[in-house]
Amino acid sequence: MICEVAMEEQEREISDIDPQECSTVVENGVMLVVNHSRIQPPFSVVLATVLYCAEFVSAAVLCSMYHKTDDDIWMGFTIAFMLLPAVLIQLALTFIHRDLGRDRPLVLFLHLLMLGPVIRCFEALVVFYKAGKKEEPYVTISRKISLKKGQGMPMEWEIGQSERNLATHRNAFKRTAVIQAFLGSAPQLTLQLYATIQEKYILPARLALMIITLISITYGALVCSVLAIQIRYDDYKVRLRPLAYVCMIVWRVLEIATRITALVLFSTALTHWVILVGMSNLLFFFFLPWVEFWARKGSLTQDVEKNFSKLGTTVVLCMFTLLYACINIFCWSAVQLDLSHRELIERKQRWGRLAMYYGGRFVENFLLITLWYFFKSDFYEYVCAPLLAVQLLICYSLAVLFMLLFYQFCHPCRRLFKYNVHDCLHCICCHTGRREAGGRRGKLPPSYSTAATMLLVQDEPLALLDPQNSQPLDLTSQLGERETAIVEDMMQAA
Repeated sequence: MICEVAMEEQEREISDIDPQECSTVVENGVMLVVNHSRIQPPFSVVLATVLYCAEFVSAAVLCSMYHKTDDDIWMGFTIAFMLLPAVLIQLALTFIHRDLGRDRPLVLFLHLLMLGPVIRCFEALVVFYKAGKKEEPYVTISRKISLKKGQGMPMEWEIGQSERNLATHRNAFKRTAVIQAFLGSAPQLTLQLYATIQEKYILPARLALMIITLISITYGALVCSVLAIQIRYDDYKVRLRPLAYVCMIVWRVLEIATRITALVLFSTALTHWVILVGMSNLLFFFFLPWVEFWARKGSLTQDVEKNFSKLGTTVVLCMFTLLYACINIFCWSAVQLDLSHRELIERKQRWGRLAMYYGGRFVENFLLITLWYFFKSDFYEYVCAPLLAVQLLICYSLAVLFMLLFYQFCHPCRRLFKYNVHDCLHCICCHTGRREAGGRRGKLPPSYSTAATMLLVQDEPLALLDPQNSQPLDLTSQLGERETAIVEDMMQAA
């Protein structure tokens, strides 16, 4: 069930431990790490709570200003985008923590007042400050493979009760951050930017709300990317470096800002047509997982919730696919849904699906900007429209570039890729060149992926983790078969 999956993800959130700075025991090739003193502060919980409260308060202030100026339409939509994610967040926190079956009336009352994230954040801080004050028995042992300097070392962590409780809070707030970002912040930012252009002036309260929502969307997109990595590489200890976070932030900010700007500009020129664009995107991404599920002739997973009927399971999965669709309207979700799988997430990295998404989204943004250019209103007569259109396309291209840089150089598990970005691009170029040369093939330069083609399988992971067995492959002798396999994988993914 979803709650059990969230509990299993707690091992991924246990604080990063340097084996050289803690007590370790090596037995049968497995390093046992014993350290309960270095529990990381719940920064993600505090950040998600601050963003939730800041957006809620700023939206409420803006609604009061709309009420004073009799802007009923702006006020109505602002309230809707403020309350919808807030209600869903309360339900998600209650569902994950299973408070309905526990005697906690004060917590439930605060959830009714939309203050659930506040009390949860307070609980997480209390757990953190009490941790280490007294000795506690370990609850379970988490076994992961730590990737360092191209080598893998199986390690076991003893997880204490405080660590598990903090991991539960972190996983819950990750999900609420995604809900807040794409069911509330993204439509709220689109609405307020559209209202600013239509009214031709900027309110300080509206500007503050727009900045907060952009930060919230970016953080939600980062959470999606990190969750996708953690779920896909569940057996490995994932540690992202600061450069990886910087690359992801630039990638997501450019992608989201360009997408929302293109939608808003198009809506100012062709107001009613933007509804068709938005609904077609929503329905396509909503029904895509269901069509794939029916095509595979799979059966609904029975692990969503033991007490749910088939109708309840279907409702939960529909809400999950709705969130998935809303994410893909504004940016790449970084995951593909598999409704028949226990975790509802497909673990295979589909490069073809990634290329199709960004290629299609670039074409769509280009069409939206072009239509805006030809049907724009007089408001833009003092704006260099061609320059603005070119800047938006360049920004989206830069977003794609930073995404490729992340997967090629900054991904924490890039050494486990069977094929990486350079392989796919190199394969496409080689096939194009061979077609033009009539099948003639010369000696090709070595690939950057020679250090990133170590594929670990479940049958014999320790043998493949031996540095003697991780030598670079001879691409010149295996290139033909490798390129054919890459093309076949991309065609299957498409």
